[in-house]
Amino acid sequence: MARSLNAQIVRVMSALTLAAFAVMITGTFGYYTFFYPWLYPDDLYSDKWNAGDFVVLGLILAISLSAAAVVAWRLAQSIVQPLKSVAAAVHSIAHGDFSARAETIRTVYGEAESLIADFNAMAMRLENAEAELKYSNSAIAHELRTPLTILRGRLQGLSDGVFTPSPELYGRLIAHVDDLARIVEDLRTLGLSNAGRLELKLDEIDLAREVESVTASIEQDLAKAGLSVEYDLGSAVVVADRARIRQALFAILDNARRYAPRSTLSIQTRRARDRAVIRCTDDGPGLPPGTGHRAFERFWRADDSRARASGGSGLGLPVVQAIARAHGGDAIVTGNEEGTGLSIEIWLPASGPA
Repeated sequence: MARSLNAQIVRVMSALTLAAFAVMITGTFGYYTFFYPWLYPDDLYSDKWNAGDFVVLGLILAISLSAAAVVAWRLAQSIVQPLKSVAAAVHSIAHGDFSARAETIRTVYGEAESLIADFNAMAMRLENAEAELKYSNSAIAHELRTPLTILRGRLQGLSDGVFTPSPELYGRLIAHVDDLARIVEDLRTLGLSNAGRLELKLDEIDLAREVESVTASIEQDLAKAGLSVEYDLGSAVVVADRARIRQALFAILDNARRYAPRSTLSIQTRRARDRAVIRCTDDGPGLPPGTGHRAFERFWRADDSRARASGGSGLGLPVVQAIARAHGGDAIVTGNEEGTGLSIEIWLPASGPA
């Protein structure tokens, strides 16, 4: 078990004080009892100090100071070594090396162990944030380039008279603009969530009614994708932002429409003690084995080529998780053992008595 630095300093200082007192008493007693009569056999005891007294006092002080210096040096080393390790890692991180970690020092004090562990955890988060930022910048540029290139090409064609203006062409152009707007809004939501500034307009809502409203608004899109929706809606009242909850529901349903067409989608709402849940389960292709933990990574797709062809940006599920966590809940993704089907759950704190 790691020792407490405060307690150890108190013990060491107390031991040094007692040791110094013991050396002084023992040395003085031994000198005047044994050495003084031997050095000055013919002298009577006198209160006046002679050269021998000063020599003995100097020796006692030297021994006490030497012992104190050795103990203090050992104690200082045990304190300074972890600080040096952290300082070296800080220096490396300050110069851009986010992979630097403080070296774990054995037999250190509890406070030092906590400092090193917390610093290394912070450094790991910084490294992950830096890697995510670099990847996000590249991914954002890639996601925006395709619709912008198509828009520019179509508009240039219209300007040059290559394309004939028609409602269908304008509809496709508007669809590309909508894709861009959706990506920008998703990025804005994630940015506000990471900064802890995702504003919520809280109100008491029933998740069952919100599911009915959202699915009714995109019923035709779900039908075109061949999705058959089954409902099992129980009352689940929460205090939440209605618009944000609907945004999360739209993202989940859009995810099923894009990646699990021609499947059965089961939507449930339940209250479990002090929490409420929305569970959407499909029997589509699901996620590849071992990739469930990546479902909430930005821009991650189980199948890049198929996702890009269907227009997915890889931001839908991260937005769902961000909205759930902003409400004090969470979102999880699970799949069955056969590798088919996907279940997405949003857990939120429930309102009122169970």
